[in-house]
Amino acid sequence: MIELTRLNGSTMVLNSDLIKTAEASPDTMLTLISGEKMIVREDCDEVVERVIAYRSRLLAAVAGRMGPWGDIRPVASLASLDLPEQPGSALRRSVPHDPAPSGPLPKQQPLRKPSPGQ
Repeated sequence: MIELTRLNGSTMVLNSDLIKTAEASPDTMLTLISGEKMIVREDCDEVVERVIAYRSRLLAAVAGRMGPWGDIRPVASLASLDLPEQPGSALRRSVPHDPAPSGPLPKQQPLRKPSPGQ
């Protein structure tokens, strides 16, 4: 959840997973997945920063509770199974088994802002 300010000055807390798009026109207009539109005082960059900060706090909290890699290995093992085809299904997942890394996680690429017109 991120705190934002409506144009009238009142604050609100918004579930950031519901944001579909954020446009500057010149005010920041958020379009939610429901189609509802909201105009906020914060610019697009600030909205993005708040979403990233919120998700970072969530991931840090989850990682803090998980402990060492041993806790994630069962999930990683299940995700990498070579499942047989189901009758009537065209889907087949074939992912080579790669054990959980022993060192630090690879650095993620920074999020890019969409160019105008996207």
